[in-house]
Amino acid sequence: MGPDALGQILRPLAALFPEGSRPEILVGLDAGDDAAVYSLDDSRALVFTADFFTPVVDDPYDFGAIAAANALSDVWAMGGEPAIALNIAGFPSTLPPEVIGLILRGGAEKAQEAGCVLVGGHTICSQEPTYGLAVIGFVDPRRMFVKTSVRAGDCLVLSKPLGVGVITTALKRGVATAEVIAGAVGSMKKLNRTTSRILAAHGVTACTDVTGFSILGHSLELARKSRIGVRLRMSQVPFIDGALAAGEAGAFPGGTKNNRAAYAASVSFSPEISELTRKLLFSPETSGGLLAAVSGVETERCVAEIRDAGISAVVIGEADAALPGGTITVE
Repeated sequence: MGPDALGQILRPLAALFPEGSRPEILVGLDAGDDAAVYSLDDSRALVFTADFFTPVVDDPYDFGAIAAANALSDVWAMGGEPAIALNIAGFPSTLPPEVIGLILRGGAEKAQEAGCVLVGGHTICSQEPTYGLAVIGFVDPRRMFVKTSVRAGDCLVLSKPLGVGVITTALKRGVATAEVIAGAVGSMKKLNRTTSRILAAHGVTACTDVTGFSILGHSLELARKSRIGVRLRMSQVPFIDGALAAGEAGAFPGGTKNNRAAYAASVSFSPEISELTRKLLFSPETSGGLLAAVSGVETERCVAEIRDAGISAVVIGEADAALPGGTITVE
């Protein structure tokens, strides 16, 4: 479902639960953040999220692991730590039990790696395999990440390269090499836990993860909710090996068109930015990295620490008060 359609559906629901009617809800439906946050006391809040999707890769174990990593990421995108999870699954009755077992094992072992306990779940029959997690975590509400606190001069740090969406589409079309697929799978399975912890240690409060709404869509979420303009520098935006070739082959997910329709009016491109590059920036991602606004004085140390942990963090732009609020300029 495209972002515009989703927004129209959710808008009437928000009216049923008006902001401020339950003060213990720190982040709710109206906030449009990565997860809900419910206050328990002054130093602890519950983070709750759910995420699931159909297969993005052929290997069932990898599919389960990627879906779990993607769901767990929403808790880290709020600055929290996952604690318990439930499986959310739908499988065709014809799917062999050993394949289902591999999907669930991939998710369970990824949850275990995250320090999260898998405690059950719910499964239905569906025409196409579907899998993900509902996750509960905890965060200190005084240090949680939200999308509303980007400030002028903050640098935008991205912790994973882009392009897994076009690569997985190329896989479905049979035009991706095994080496390229392996690189994309490795990126999608990598947890955002370490990045989140390092960002918190450097006082970061504005963050999101990069998933189906593309790097431009998720950057715009930060810009709009913080009422600030964002400048992205194309020369600094990283792409995973094989992404450009997949784009040149036309392997764009269907969500690319939806994202462009939803966000293009708020994005301006320098003339030298090619059509291929523009489409790549609107392309959906799966289990992408964290996108965080880091104070200028902390950026160098923060990025160096993330890189020392073996994560390829880069600065891809900055918040600029000279730009109209809620817009992006790509140079």
